[in-house]
Amino acid sequence: MSEHDPGSATTGSVPCGPAGTRAIGGPATAAGTASGPCQETATTSVPAPEGGRFRLDISYDGTDFVGWARQPGLRTVQGVLEESLGKVLREPVQLTVAGRTDAGVHAEGQVAHFDTGAEVDADKLVHRMAKFLPKDVRITDLRPVPAEFDARFSAIRRHYIYRLTTAPYGADPLAARSVVSCRPVDLDAMRAASRNLLGLHDFAAFCRRREGATTVRELQRYDWVREGEHLNAHVSADAFCWSMVRSLVGAVLAVGEGRRTPEWVAGLLAERSRSSSVTVAPAHGLSLVAVDYPAEQDLAARNVQTREMRSVPAGDCCI
Repeated sequence: MSEHDPGSATTGSVPCGPAGTRAIGGPATAAGTASGPCQETATTSVPAPEGGRFRLDISYDGTDFVGWARQPGLRTVQGVLEESLGKVLREPVQLTVAGRTDAGVHAEGQVAHFDTGAEVDADKLVHRMAKFLPKDVRITDLRPVPAEFDARFSAIRRHYIYRLTTAPYGADPLAARSVVSCRPVDLDAMRAASRNLLGLHDFAAFCRRREGATTVRELQRYDWVREGEHLNAHVSADAFCWSMVRSLVGAVLAVGEGRRTPEWVAGLLAERSRSSSVTVAPAHGLSLVAVDYPAEQDLAARNVQTREMRSVPAGDCCI
């Protein structure tokens, strides 16, 4: 994916591992190093094991990762975190994430969860992982959550920021890994184009097709904030499909540079396959900054709702 969260009904997987519990927070030993996780297919949430279910808040610089999702032989955020947590907890760890980011995409507010049979001291584990993880990924918070909490399916919306600069000299060296340089733009035209995309639509023109996944999404926020030579796009939706955020930015940026019109952007919503006329913005300007979740008593209902296949209502109206 890039910044995608498939909205179709899919099966999940849950980790299996040692049933015994042990206190966590001290140094790991070589004898306790875990191998990989094992899986069993599930279509609904399963009760957490004795240690419980834990939510992780995660920040990472995506520059040197090939994305979130674990891939054999490649450096991924999920792979690094699961390996490190597995060594400290001395059992296999499998993470479920709110949004799988693509190669080069960053996160300041990524969320994941895992189940464990171990007894976890959350504060000590955060401190331990700060010393254990590489410098380009950090667990910023860890806390127990109900078994109904699912980082992916419980999420109400995801928030992204795409960072640009119109400075004639380009991005400042200290920000060059997360800011994209662009030409001067017509901000009013960009805002008009972005407003045309708000609401519930089929965003097929902006998404890379994935078999069995819907491209219907509710875009809840898409606006631009200028601070001097810095220009940030704020994009929020219930979920995003593969490459959607960077395609939205690329399309509207073409309007700002005078190459397209706001009406052209609106017309893309009528297309039912990815548009070759949409340029995907570079990955390194994008960051997942926050994920919203409902109150604890509403988690189970949200999980069911998210798993349902979405379609555009009759008349293509918005909700």
